[in-house]
Amino acid sequence: MIDLNGRIALVTGASRGIGYFTALELAKAGAHVIAVARTVGGLEELDDAIKAINGTATLVPQDLLDMKAIDKLGGAIHERWQKLDILVANAGILGPLSPIGHYEAKAFEKVMTMNVTSTWRIIRSVEPLLQKSDAGRAIILSSGAAHDCRPFWGAYSASKAAVEALARCWAAETENSPLRVNCVNPGSTRTAMRALAMPGEDPMTLPHPSTIAEKIIRLADPQLVETGMLYDGREDIFKAYQQPC
Repeated sequence: MIDLNGRIALVTGASRGIGYFTALELAKAGAHVIAVARTVGGLEELDDAIKAINGTATLVPQDLLDMKAIDKLGGAIHERWQKLDILVANAGILGPLSPIGHYEAKAFEKVMTMNVTSTWRIIRSVEPLLQKSDAGRAIILSSGAAHDCRPFWGAYSASKAAVEALARCWAAETENSPLRVNCVNPGSTRTAMRALAMPGEDPMTLPHPSTIAEKIIRLADPQLVETGMLYDGREDIFKAYQQPC
């Protein structure tokens, strides 16, 4: 287990699935977790789980489609802690599965706004705080859909490809600083989003989200040197399969 005592970690989409278990793993490693999600009940369950392991958390019930609220988040973190050590940008939506030409404009735009624009807005809001850390770490959740580009997944695939591009550009811009920026493709995982995407699939055949969460927090290690990489959570050994920009 890596030592994250004294570190401040922000996790989006923290009320369930990969975000929930990543937040819990960060707390186990000693980080104080700022947990952001829309679902208050899920955040409260996370808080109870973190308290049960003698960890600490700050709950932020917030819709990440609210861009003004995202803009205020960095200021609130600065006022209380003056820095941020770890960002886990996990929140995202699948959106409808549809032929590209059949998407309703509002549905397509919501996927791009949630998955891409809100991620960029969070980056913009907290980058100065990550730069104040002696070992800032940004972990951006992607998907195999960014590369597989299967039929009817156009909006989601495009959004995740865009998020990866943002992360790699950010990594290149900050490579001479202590900040390390990396992406993770978690692979098929037993989550609510996966159930929506693959309704006929037996979820018990898939890895539990806690499994990938244990791998994700390795990218929060202050000793990490890699940046601009895409890590594959499907591998037994958590390894990068993309070279930096």
